[in-house]
Amino acid sequence: MRLFVALSISADVRQQLSLLLDEFRRADSKPRWVNPSNVHITLKFIGHVAADRLAVIRQALAAVPVPPPVHFRVRGIGFFPNDRRPAVIWAGIDAPPELPALAGQIDEALGSCGIPREGRPFAAHVTLARLKETRWSEPLRAAVEKYRDRSFGAVTAGQFHLMESRLKSSGAEYTTLDSFPFAAEGIDR
Repeated sequence: MRLFVALSISADVRQQLSLLLDEFRRADSKPRWVNPSNVHITLKFIGHVAADRLAVIRQALAAVPVPPPVHFRVRGIGFFPNDRRPAVIWAGIDAPPELPALAGQIDEALGSCGIPREGRPFAAHVTLARLKETRWSEPLRAAVEKYRDRSFGAVTAGQFHLMESRLKSSGAEYTTLDSFPFAAEGIDR
């Protein structure tokens, strides 16, 4: 099984990103554009694990201390590693401190059950495309510049999810295996 832990994106923001992806795809079809129904914020990529480890992973995630619902905005366009040699195009997240803290707690909880810990700091983002070639087409560069600082809307996350990713020739297919609700406002779990 190929697993990751993620936050969902609201329908309104998903629609805004879908329109953006349509325009980017028209500008350049070469990048591997994410299916709009798959956009999410990855809190932890777990990777391939044997199915018999699923119960231990669920148990570790259930023990993560969760914050009240997390509010953030999806804003701007960026690149990994940089805009001179982009391998990934992403939409940014104006993340409150609770979001990287939650990612750290998830990483720690999964580390205690043998999942390798992250080697780099958490960078909240929504992946939009992966590029095989690190050279830009001029139409795509112009489209990206047009939306570089745009806000795509606000999200209130009330739970995180354990997801399975199945890679297919038509693209990744995601299945929610479990959801872990956040504490109610002002109430500890």
